This record gives sequence, C-alpha cells and structure tokens, in this order.
Amino acid sequence: MKFFVDTADIAAIKELNDLGMVDGVTTNPSLILKSGRAIAEVTAEICAMVEGPVSAEVVAEKADDMIAEGRHLAKIAPNVCIKVPLTWDGLKACRVLSDEGHKLNVTLCFSPAQAILAAKAGATFISPFIGRLDDIHLDGMDLIADIREIYDNYGYETEILAASIRTVNHIVDAAKIGADVITAPPSVIKLMANHILTDKGLAQFNADWAQTGQKIL
Repeated sequence: MKFFVDTADIAAIKELNDLGMVDGVTTNPSLILKSGRAIAEVTAEICAMVEGPVSAEVVAEKADDMIAEGRHLAKIAPNVCIKVPLTWDGLKACRVLSDEGHKLNVTLCFSPAQAILAAKAGATFISPFIGRLDDIHLDGMDLIADIREIYDNYGYETEILAASIRTVNHIVDAAKIGADVITAPPSVIKLMANHILTDKGLAQFNADWAQTGQKIL
C-alpha cells in the first residue's frame, strides 16, 4: 500500500518523507487556504521534495475551465497530478486531460457507480471519501470494498486512493480490503506507531535498566 500525505504543510511532509513514509501528496483548496501560501508556490515546493504524484485541485465548475486550469497546474512540475471533482464536467475534463498524458485524481467519490465512471474516463486515481460517509451513518469501508471488487472484476487500472481518513483503523481496514493508496493527515499516520502495550513495555524496560546501573555509551 502506498502512503500519500493529505496536507500542504511543508515541514510535516518533510518529516515523513525523510523516513520514507511518503509516496505522494494530496492537496485541496481547504489545505491550500490553511497553508496561507499561493498554490503554485507551495505545490512547486512539495513537488521538488517528493518523487511521487502531488495532487493539485482545479476549482472551476465547467469542463472547459477545468481543462484550462488543469493544464496550467500541470506546468508547475512533472509530478503534478491534476485533481478534478466527480461531476459530469469533471469526468469530461478527466477524459481530455488523461488523453493528453496527464495523471488525474478524481475526488469526492461517494458511490461505486461514480467510481466506474471515473475508471472509464481514464482516472489514474479514484478518491472515495471514507470519513464523510461515516459522518452520515454509512460505512465508508463498504464503498472501498465495492470499488475493489468492481475494479478487479474488469481489470480497471485506476488505483483506489482511500481518502477522508480519520483514524488508524481506517488505514488498517483499507489495507485489508486492498486499497492501492491511502491519503491521511500527518497526525493520523504518526498515530500508527502508538500502542499502549508498547508504552507499558518500554517503561518496564527502562525501569529495569536503571536498576542495573549500566550505561551503553
């Protein structure tokens, strides 16, 4: 499973990237706003740091305008992945930009039917939103499982990029189902290292070591 980091925070990306934990980055208008920086500037800096795809999202609503914005964003760096919404116009833009050789991340997917259309339109990645489905009392993991089954049935090459990750369990469950990629905030990825028994065991080891009166260095 590939790990994408869902942030435009350069310091947070660098910390995880230095550990080999970053296969790509996803951004959106909300994350750009949070960064307080110009989209072209921050995207270029992320692309220079990370080898994998960096999603930069269009904000237009009509296909022709999305295509123009997508082409403009793609000029920022070779590893920019153009992000478009899963609307009919977004699918039109996906088809055109994909045929031009660009990578496409089709976002805001909430149904298997939408995921089929994205694959047919040439999406590189489909981004089903787990947490937002959970918010309305649906199981976001059911969507991941449905898309995985459908894509496997027909050999679609579009990668399932599990998004709207809120918890460590979301990551583990997506991995068990077979999502190709997860994108999560840095804080959630770092929480994967935590376990109460690890903390308890380390405390015991440290207490016992102190009693030996030894030093390693």
